[in-house]
Amino acid sequence: MAWVILIVSGMLETVWATSLKASEGFTRLWPSVVFGVSLAASMAGLAYALRSLPVGTAYAVWVGIGASLTAVVGMVWLSEGVSVIKIVSLVLIVAGVVGLNLAGSEH
Repeated sequence: MAWVILIVSGMLETVWATSLKASEGFTRLWPSVVFGVSLAASMAGLAYALRSLPVGTAYAVWVGIGASLTAVVGMVWLSEGVSVIKIVSLVLIVAGVVGLNLAGSEH
């Protein structure tokens, strides 16, 4: 269950990051509200997951999901540029998170 909550929390990181952009420096009410709620939920989920998962692995997964999805949202829906180096970098983030998970099972 901790892994599911961690993944959802990582996805919520994308919600709060894009809401922060949409809030235009907290000058727009509803994006600011979405930011606050999604940030609190994302952090609460991470905190819950850390009760049973190693901090290094869990945090890397949380950040990796949030950073990767936020970059994809930016490229697909916010008209941010797409380049080979961005795609390769996203693949490297995912590979790093997978690597940490595989290494996390070693003692």
